[in-house]
Amino acid sequence: MVSRSAIAAIGLACFAVAAVPAALRTGMTRVDLPPPSIETGTVVVGKDGAILRAFPVADGRWRLKADLDRIDGRFQQMLIAYEDRRFFSHDGVDGRAVLRAAGQVLANGRVVSGASTLTMQLARLEGSIDTRGPSGKLRQMALARAIEAEAGKREILGRYLTLAPYGGNIEGVRAASLAWFGKEPVRLSAAEAALLVALPQSPEARRPDRDPAAAKAARGRVLERAVEAGLISSAEARVANAEPIPQRHDLPLHAVLLAARLATGKPAGAVVPTTIDSALQARLETLAKEAVARLGRDISAAILVADLKTGEISASVGTADPFDRRRDGYVDMTGRPRSPGSALKPLIYALGFDAGLAHPETLIEDRPASFAGYRPENFDHQFRGTVRVREALQLSLNVPAVKMLEAVGPSRLVAAMRRAGAAPQLSDLSPPGLAVGLGGIGITLRDLVAIHAALATGGRKVQLHEQAAPAFAPSEEIVSSRAAWQVMDVLAGAPTPGNVRGGRIAFKTGTSYGYRDAWAVGADGAHVIGVWVGRPDGAPMPGLIGLDAAAPILFDAFERLGRRVPLPDAPAGVREMTTASLPPALRRFGGPRARKDAADSPVIAYPPAGARVEIGSRLDALALKVRGGQAPFVWLADGVPIAAADLERQRLFVPPGDGFVTLTVIDAAGASARASVFIDHTR
Repeated sequence: MVSRSAIAAIGLACFAVAAVPAALRTGMTRVDLPPPSIETGTVVVGKDGAILRAFPVADGRWRLKADLDRIDGRFQQMLIAYEDRRFFSHDGVDGRAVLRAAGQVLANGRVVSGASTLTMQLARLEGSIDTRGPSGKLRQMALARAIEAEAGKREILGRYLTLAPYGGNIEGVRAASLAWFGKEPVRLSAAEAALLVALPQSPEARRPDRDPAAAKAARGRVLERAVEAGLISSAEARVANAEPIPQRHDLPLHAVLLAARLATGKPAGAVVPTTIDSALQARLETLAKEAVARLGRDISAAILVADLKTGEISASVGTADPFDRRRDGYVDMTGRPRSPGSALKPLIYALGFDAGLAHPETLIEDRPASFAGYRPENFDHQFRGTVRVREALQLSLNVPAVKMLEAVGPSRLVAAMRRAGAAPQLSDLSPPGLAVGLGGIGITLRDLVAIHAALATGGRKVQLHEQAAPAFAPSEEIVSSRAAWQVMDVLAGAPTPGNVRGGRIAFKTGTSYGYRDAWAVGADGAHVIGVWVGRPDGAPMPGLIGLDAAAPILFDAFERLGRRVPLPDAPAGVREMTTASLPPALRRFGGPRARKDAADSPVIAYPPAGARVEIGSRLDALALKVRGGQAPFVWLADGVPIAAADLERQRLFVPPGDGFVTLTVIDAAGASARASVFIDHTR
């Protein structure tokens, strides 16, 4: 006996075949087409296009725009073979399918299969149509015809694959593939493709995580149809049918805090590109979680990786766990100002080398000293007497660093930080004091990476960025290439933490006052990596030391980065020297000298700073002249001594070639003057 629902279906089918074409032709203009665009979630992607983080649409559904060119071709063939064999030939309503469905009802007394085309299914989804009654079905057909009149087949298929339901709050094949298989639908196995074809028909009843048996049975029917259509072999279908039914995966969630910042204010459906290496990002996020698990429950960590050649941020780990409230995981510690401890010492010494105040082999005193009442001590409360500057930096001795900063000037240090791209925060509006050299200033992990990047690239600013490269601009010089290389060479010999491979990484650690922050920043020849460890709320953690807490993470990060690139060779003109072979004024650091007036300081009288000097041939000499200061004088060109100490106030110098050269003169008291000039040989 035929049921009442079957009789209604027969009547509807017959009516549709006989009357719908005419009705659609006359009534098409009265059909309200849905909006041309479908709301999809914003997606932040890595440099390779892989999703770092996707955001749901306003109602909490995971819906990502489908791109047919990035969806497995065999899946598309299976879908059409199973759902709508005449998709590319009908006009939205398949009359033959309607008659077939009616015949099945007559033969079986019940509905065996539907007659909805993919376009009709799209019409139902976009128009939110209830198709359980005749009026709803007619509206669905009319809307399908209207869609076909306005859009091409590829657009229709793409829109369907964006909206198709896949269970729960998952919509669209891209979100479904990520949720059920943990991967993009670019390349799917036969089993995966068949399951994605089967789910939209009954997305809740066939959900793999709720009823795996129903999901497997539905997948098997799709595989049978694929064999009949010649899309796969029987053997392949048997193998596919034996594959286990998957469970739900989390959608990609990397660079969570960076992605949230970049996505803010972007329109729905926007694709936000970044320079992040998605694979490296995942590895370093794992590293951060592993590290804090060893260090303590309240401790978090941040890691930042930058490419020295391009300035691209390759990885940005702002927190060890973005969902751990105990660790304030919602705080991006790559951008929070904190005290850097000793991590600024490399820039202090680079400025000192650049000014001709010292050389890595210069002797300097590490003894108790008072600077207008400021009495710095070393971390271990011990003093080592006379040491080389090289050792003072490698051992991070505080008194020598403050002596060097006193000679350089705290304001000059802060200005150099800003030129490098950092935004240091001072405690008040007064001029910076000597305490900034030991951490009395606020900087971010990104700031520290920018400063170290400048030193690692020959003293020039590296414009860090995590999105499209900024407009080209000449790179600003922070310190000379000689001074930058000397500092990096010193740091490459610093003692490494136990149980790590040192290699040739030029690195520096830092520990803030009260054990609140542990830092490590280092570079090889291609990348600079910065690490911060601590509590985001700033609470002290006794025993939290840069060398023990942050440095091991730094070296592990370099290992996970991949192949190590050697540090660059010394720039032209820099040669190995001993303390004894240095000019007398550079053999022992004297610091600033008290003078009666400015006339006692040396001044380069010729050539003046910024001058363009024309010289006849490459064998002709340039006369260098000094005014003021105390003889004997030592002249340097780009940090290389021109000759031994000289009592005369004039010295002949043969420039090696055209271009800028930095001239420095140092007097007997250790005071110096500097001028950068451009040399132009006329023949």
